[in-house]
This record gives sequence, structure tokens and C-alpha cells, in this order.
Amino acid sequence: MSSGGFHVHGPHDHAVEHATHGHHDAAPHGSDSGGGHASSTNKIAMFTAIVATVGAIFAYMGGATQANAGLMKNDAAIRKTEASNQWNYFQSKSTKQSLAELARDLTPAETEKAKYQAKIDRYEKEKNDIKTVAEKLEAEAHAFDQQSEAQMHQHHRWAQATTALQVAIALAAIALLTKKKWLEWGMYGVAAVGLGVGALAALHI
Repeated sequence: MSSGGFHVHGPHDHAVEHATHGHHDAAPHGSDSGGGHASSTNKIAMFTAIVATVGAIFAYMGGATQANAGLMKNDAAIRKTEASNQWNYFQSKSTKQSLAELARDLTPAETEKAKYQAKIDRYEKEKNDIKTVAEKLEAEAHAFDQQSEAQMHQHHRWAQATTALQVAIALAAIALLTKKKWLEWGMYGVAAVGLGVGALAALHI
């Protein structure tokens, strides 16, 4: 696998070529044993190509979910900053309201008391509006954080699935070189695990 994603070409390609050429050189046409080896080689080669293709898709999905998680985390940070600004604004209004209440209580003139009371009422309304905006921003930040965590969980699933398929391809290359049947079964088993994990990622589990 290259830095840009799942790389199809690798040791397994050379193993397929070597095993295929070696069989053609060693076995005569029409030989039963030769036909069995050719069939096994072809199956493994086909398996490798299919798994590499699926792995490329898994790698792409893993990169996409990681990018999405980063964007959502950034959105959450922006919302948190905006909410903090709103709470600072709320605090400023609270301070002004407290000063207006103090002035109202200290002034003896009823007309002045009414003027300060009007300011107090205005500050109270503004505070409630600011509080509503701040709480909405905090809720949005929390939602973005949760979405980011969900995307990262999905990214880890895709990465696990991709790794399993890489291991399956490596086993396929070794199976071609050694002609060990148990390695063939092993590559199928590991590939099945990778596909299963990939299915979990697709289902957001």
C-alpha cells in the first residue's frame, strides 16, 4: 500500500507471474497435475486482483472518513469559540444590569428609578437572547464532536479492514511460491475477516 492508498502492484504480482511461467515451462500440455496447479494459480491470481480492488475502495473510504472527522472537529471548535464569545457578551450585559440596579436603588428620584428600571429590563431581555444563542452554539459544538468521533470510529474500521486485506494478499503471494494449501485457506480466512470488518464500517457499527 502506497501513501496515496491501496497499491495493487507488489510481491504478489511477481509471484503470480513466476508461478504461471514456471508451470508452463515445467508441465506439458494436457498434464493432469499441471492443470491442477494452473487452476490453483489462476484462482489465487484472481483472488489477489479482487482483494486488491476491494482494498483500494476500503482505503479510500478510510481516508474520506478521517477527513470528515477532521472537518467536523474543526466545526466543533469554531462553535465553541462562538459560544464563548456569546457568554462573554452575556457577562458584559450582566455587569451593566448590576450597575443599573445599584443606581436605581441609590437614586431618590422616582423618574430616575424608572429610567434605570427600563435599562434593567432591556439588559435582562438581551441577556436571555444571548443565552439562547450561546446554548444553541454549545449544542451544535457537542453534535459536531459526536459526529467527529463517529467518523473516526468508522475510519478505524476501514483501516482495520484494509490491513486485513493486505495480509491476505501477502499470504496469497506466499501460497503461490510455496504451494501450501493451508496458506490458501489462511488467505481466504483473513480476507473474510477484512470483508467482515469492512461491512461493519459500511454499517457504521
